[in-house]
Amino acid sequence: MGEQSFVSAELRDRMRGSAAPFATALGRLGLTPNVLTLSGFVISCAAAGLAGVQLWLAAGVVSVLGAVFDMLDGALARATGRTSKLGGFLDSTFDRWGEAVVYAGITAGGVYASAPGVALLAVLAMSSAFMVSYTRAKAESLGFRGEVGIAPRPERIVILAAGLGAAGLTGGPAHGAWLQASLAIIFVLSTITTIQRIWYVRSQAASNDATPKEEQQ
Repeated sequence: MGEQSFVSAELRDRMRGSAAPFATALGRLGLTPNVLTLSGFVISCAAAGLAGVQLWLAAGVVSVLGAVFDMLDGALARATGRTSKLGGFLDSTFDRWGEAVVYAGITAGGVYASAPGVALLAVLAMSSAFMVSYTRAKAESLGFRGEVGIAPRPERIVILAAGLGAAGLTGGPAHGAWLQASLAIIFVLSTITTIQRIWYVRSQAASNDATPKEEQQ
């Protein structure tokens, strides 16, 4: 089993390659990968605040900016040879934290905009998005691969930013269902991705159980 996301591995590699010159330029300014990681988290908090006060379009733009920093920290680490387990840990931790904060901001914005559907869908989308990350992390901690699925974090960011932007351009969630639709899509796709990863790990476990012990040693 090897379901791929909507973005191919080849396109991801090209995007990472295109980010390298920008990351290197930031490195020349004295910035480190960990500084970029923390900057991305701070930007995500800003996006959450903007969503909380119902500045939907600005929240969408700023959330994309935070995602750019998320891409640049890894590119800078690879370009400068400063990859480390600690850096990888911080990157993953602050990515998840930043994503949660944005959903929390959307939930608050939905409540204050008298749009309970937005608040509910934001909570559902956040819970499913976290399961996507958790299943991979847990699988890899147990020696399995867990990277499959149709909606990892980059795809979720694009869908969410599109919904936020559309909500801002149409007068907010009270005047259109764009944000609600994007959150519902994230919820559904993240749920599917979680199931895909559970099934993928199950397949690996079954394959390992079927392998003779002599071959496993």
